[in-house]
Amino acid sequence: MRTLSLLTLLLVVVLCPAGLFAQQAGVAPKPEVPEWALPGSATHKQVPPPKDFHRASRNFETPIGIFDGQSDIGAALVPGSASYDAAAKQYTITSAGYNIWYSRDEFRFLWKKMSGDVSLAADAAFSNPNGYGDRKVVLVIRQDLEDDSKEAMTGEHATGMIHLAHRAEKGADIRDAQFRFGGSLNNVRAKRIGIEKRGDEIALFVSLQGEPMHQFGPPIRLHFNEPFYVGVGFCSHLPDQSDTAVLSNVVLENAAGQVK
Repeated sequence: MRTLSLLTLLLVVVLCPAGLFAQQAGVAPKPEVPEWALPGSATHKQVPPPKDFHRASRNFETPIGIFDGQSDIGAALVPGSASYDAAAKQYTITSAGYNIWYSRDEFRFLWKKMSGDVSLAADAAFSNPNGYGDRKVVLVIRQDLEDDSKEAMTGEHATGMIHLAHRAEKGADIRDAQFRFGGSLNNVRAKRIGIEKRGDEIALFVSLQGEPMHQFGPPIRLHFNEPFYVGVGFCSHLPDQSDTAVLSNVVLENAAGQVK
C-alpha cells in the first residue's frame, strides 16, 4: 500500500504542470514570455511581434496630477503603477513591457484627452542604475488607447539617446526620424525633453544642459483626429520585469510654442 502511494505521488509530480503546484501553494506562476518579446542581447535579437498579436489595454479613468487617467497599454505581463508627489512635482511610473516599437506597444501611460495644438515637456530620470539600457521614457501623442494606435513620441533612453518616432497608421510599424542624439557622446545627456504638436506637425524639443528648450531636427507630419490622447509613459524594455522612471516639472499646455 505504501509502495502504491509513493508511485501515485511520483506520477503526480511528473504529470502535473509546475504552474498548478504554484497556484495550489498560493504563488502566482511566472508569466510565459513569447520568444519574440525577449530583449536584445549578445545572443538574441528582438524581432517584431506577430501582426495578429494583441492584448487589450488596462485603462483606469482615475485622475493623477494633471492627467485624466492612466493605462497599461498592451497589458504587459506585469501590471504597472504610477504615483504623483505634488510637493516635488514628480510622477513615478513603474512598468514592465517588451517595447514601445514595431506594430504594438507595452507601457504605462498617464494621459489627458485633448484637441488642437499641444506643448509637453519633462525632466526624466531612471532610479535604477542597473536597469536595461534601452528602457525609455516617452512623451507621446496617441489616437487611442489600444496597443497598435497611431502615435508620435519623443523618447529618452536610459543610455541617453533621444529621438522622435511615429506610427503613421494603426497597426503599422513605428518609424524613427532620420536623426538621433546619442547620449553617450562626451557623456552629454539631455536635461529636459519636449514634444510639440502644431497643426499636423510634430517636433522634438530638448535642453541639453539647462539652456532654453529648442527644437532639435525638422518636424514630422502626422494627422490626429480629435480628440486624441497626450501624456507621459515608461517601458522597462523587459516583458516580465518592472522598472521605474521619474518625470519631474511636467508642463502640458493646450497650445503650440509653450515647450519650456
